[in-house]
Amino acid sequence: MKGYSRIALATIALAVAGATATFAAGPGDPKPVKETGGMWFDKDGAPTYNIAKDGTVDWGTFVGYLRYNSICLDCHGPDGSGSSYAPDLTQALQQLSYSQFIADVAGGIKSVNTAQDLVMPSFATNKNVMCFISEIYSYLRARSTGALGRGRPAKNAPDPKGFDEASYKCLGIPM
Repeated sequence: MKGYSRIALATIALAVAGATATFAAGPGDPKPVKETGGMWFDKDGAPTYNIAKDGTVDWGTFVGYLRYNSICLDCHGPDGSGSSYAPDLTQALQQLSYSQFIADVAGGIKSVNTAQDLVMPSFATNKNVMCFISEIYSYLRARSTGALGRGRPAKNAPDPKGFDEASYKCLGIPM
């Protein structure tokens, strides 16, 4: 799992081991306070969005939009709004912390009973998901708070220096 962040690896380990962890309820205040490499973080260190007054979306959130649409859309529907296959993530992220989100994505979800049959596979070994989990979370967080509307953001910040190299490294693509 070379290239994953330490928090992602720790959460994957918990999910794979079947451990139960207690995380803070909900994502908290989305106000961005720190930027690193095109990603914004809130006061608790969770990925968040930063949308300028002119509508320009930060690079991390824009990448999250692109990755969501290439990987998650088939089940969770356009813009995270849900489908007949999977729930509305704009509603779910109002209750999920970043740690819970990673645990659910990495470990998968299975909830089968007489009323429902929900099964999301584990994406723990899918680098196209795990290398961009922070960006996907940031995008869905912006959608869940209403800060970002439906569809492709009209404007986005430019990619930061080193983003491509870090992405290639995580994905295992030689440069």
